[in-house]
Amino acid sequence: MRAVRRFTVHARVPDQLTGLTALATNLRWTWHPPTRDLFASMDDALFRRIRDPLRMLTEIPAARLEELAADADFLARTRDAIDDLERYLTEPRWYQRRAAEDANGHRAPDAIAYFSMEFGVHEALPNYSGGLGVLAGDHLKAASDLGVPMIGVGPLYRAGYFRQSLSLDGWQIEHYPVIDPSGLPLEPLTEPSGEPVVVHVAMPGGRELHAQIWKASVGRVPLLLLDTDVEGNDEDLRGVTDRLYGGDANHRIRQEILAGIGGMRAVRRYCELTGHPQPEVFHTNEGHAGFLGLERAREILADGRLSFDEALSTVRAGTVFTTHTPVSAGIDRFPVDLVQHYFGDGRLLPNVDPRRVLALGAEDNPGMFNMAHMGLRLAQRANGVSALHGRVSRRMFANLWPGFDADEVPISSVTNGVHGPTWVAREMSALLGGSDEEWGHDGHGSGIDESVTDEQLWELRRELRSNLVAEVRRRARDAWLQRGASALELGWTERIFDPDVLTVGFARRVPTYKRLTLMLRDPERLRALLLDDERPIQIVVAGKSHPADEGGKALIQQIVRFVDDPAVRERIVFLPDYGMSMARYLYRGCDVWLNNPTRPLEACGTSGMKAALNGCLNLSIRDGWWDEYYDGSNGWAIPTADGVTDPLLRDDLEADALYDLLGQQIAPLFYDRDATGVPKGWMSMIWHTLRTLGPRVQASRMVREYVESYYLPAATMVAEASRDGYAASRAFAGYRTRLDLAWNRVRVLDTELVVEGADALVVGGDVRVRAGVDLAGLDESEVDVQAVVGRVGDTDDLEDVVTVPMRPAGRGVFDATLRLPHAGALGYTVRVLPKHRLLASPAELGKVVLA
Repeated sequence: MRAVRRFTVHARVPDQLTGLTALATNLRWTWHPPTRDLFASMDDALFRRIRDPLRMLTEIPAARLEELAADADFLARTRDAIDDLERYLTEPRWYQRRAAEDANGHRAPDAIAYFSMEFGVHEALPNYSGGLGVLAGDHLKAASDLGVPMIGVGPLYRAGYFRQSLSLDGWQIEHYPVIDPSGLPLEPLTEPSGEPVVVHVAMPGGRELHAQIWKASVGRVPLLLLDTDVEGNDEDLRGVTDRLYGGDANHRIRQEILAGIGGMRAVRRYCELTGHPQPEVFHTNEGHAGFLGLERAREILADGRLSFDEALSTVRAGTVFTTHTPVSAGIDRFPVDLVQHYFGDGRLLPNVDPRRVLALGAEDNPGMFNMAHMGLRLAQRANGVSALHGRVSRRMFANLWPGFDADEVPISSVTNGVHGPTWVAREMSALLGGSDEEWGHDGHGSGIDESVTDEQLWELRRELRSNLVAEVRRRARDAWLQRGASALELGWTERIFDPDVLTVGFARRVPTYKRLTLMLRDPERLRALLLDDERPIQIVVAGKSHPADEGGKALIQQIVRFVDDPAVRERIVFLPDYGMSMARYLYRGCDVWLNNPTRPLEACGTSGMKAALNGCLNLSIRDGWWDEYYDGSNGWAIPTADGVTDPLLRDDLEADALYDLLGQQIAPLFYDRDATGVPKGWMSMIWHTLRTLGPRVQASRMVREYVESYYLPAATMVAEASRDGYAASRAFAGYRTRLDLAWNRVRVLDTELVVEGADALVVGGDVRVRAGVDLAGLDESEVDVQAVVGRVGDTDDLEDVVTVPMRPAGRGVFDATLRLPHAGALGYTVRVLPKHRLLASPAELGKVVLA
């Protein structure tokens, strides 16, 4: 028999222990060891098994709860924990202190809304698939620690992503466990009447999509999650939030309409009900929730005073867009007809012309609607997630800003970070100094206790490796049982891995570009490394392939078949169902973290950051974050075969380099011990990694960068745009209209390079540039005329340019003095750009006139 409905019955908690519920439902416990210790003391074996305080309160025997209710010491510790949480939630933190001391005139927004399709806070809230979601979870945690007033928004998936197991022949099998939100660390948002808050989103055919709002508390940050599995929805609409990244294009666009438009409505209602300040800045984590900008435009248009273009200025001013994909194939794109189907009748977004919606997502293919293009057009500030990814993104989207060099495309970068208190082993933070919540969190690396010896740190590294080995053995046995093996034939799983062998970790999603099987290019060389008599290595591999990615599943099967070989299975293992709980063991217990994507297809990749915080050394292609953070002493860079167009040859060359590094540099260094058995050279690299990478890879550093360079300027700009009944937005829309009418007639009529003196043409010498410019009726204050000088080659293209503003020097004449920046062949040009105080970048409007 099958149940027709699931529901969760909560335990009856004695009155004396009611504070435990607040501690269990605020997810701060996921990174606050004292709170976890409190729950572990209730039933250590149960806590170790389920790692979820809320479930503990359901499963712990009533007699034990009554016993604890009479335990004065436990009650005192509970009160202390509650008081500590209250202080954490209310005391001024970095953001409040920074706002009070701001001398730059930037407005500190009272609230920032952060939209993402997934949030990986903890496995107790399984609402994530991989790196994007875990990053979003770390972003909220760091924002909470810093006091940044953020609200998270996204869908709640009733079946999450999927649980992974393997068939007997090594093929990935997906399972979708049904999740009951009432059994998760969530609470329903309710109206004053007690009824659940429900947001409504119009669907074609006169239908309505209803979504209930659940709230998770991530420290100080409320996370609002939308659930469509509610009464009142038709059966197909109930399934909109069934699975993460599942279904066809029609299913995906419904999810993204809900995330953006429904998410905005959820935020508005939450703030109305709770008194939380309404957000001023809106951060879109990838393009999935980009429709939120259209909902904001609808809000502004509702009173009928502004045009769409006037409203768009305000929307753009307050929006930040982060792109995570380095390839066009990774962008969400929908058929134009499908977008027209949802927006065409005007019910979804009243007062918003569907033609304007389609124009925002336009791309080279007129039949497709591009979510990233819409995200960029609706956001005044955009960024990639590493310095290299920023450069890749500027090239990838350069066609949206024609006439500008790729370096001038207004997409900057903020390198991702990870939440140290979540990922650092508490034994590591205890040894190195500082509390678990603060270690490495100050952004200066000052938390390390310099009195710790190599011997102490090496012993801890062996302890963490031993913990990993025990977990590998347990999971390997369970995986084989799932595949159909008999317990009697699995005695060998108790012998796999060795706490004293160099341990390499490789765990991530399994798209083709991450090259899960690069290590198998020469199986005999890999076997030799694994089975070396004097310097063996052992490798733990994990990762999920998207259910629709048959190629990724084939890669998993290929590596599983290799590790199933009895000759090597004690030295290499594939562990199914990679998730946050497994990841913690891997990051803490591995000695080397391997990453070998095809450069430059890794946008950032944060798993190696988490490993580095635990004293693990990175072995990686110089892609994503490693391209900018590798310094030659904090790990190893796998040489890349740049310029080799044959992908098989490139894989062969880079795999050969990988084998060489493992066998000739890494293993010898690891096994080179002094008289006390400590590898001094290895320890030197670990210390260097902890001191130099520790502060840089923190999510606190990342969130500070977003605050300083994105949130504060955006809040200042949106306040300017909306002041006095949107007067500045109206003026800017009028400026853009004048610009559009005149721009095709703006001309640089002539230019002149004036060299004064025979010794002027030397590096550092000054020359003058004059230009005659026809502004086609535009005022001189409405444009920026620039002289540009740089190196030139055979094509006369300028490189290594220096740009200098030119001053009016008479009617239609502009003048500038240039200091020559380089020796050799130089060239110059003159160009005209728009200029307005509501522009964040001169390239923002994609308009330029060149001489």
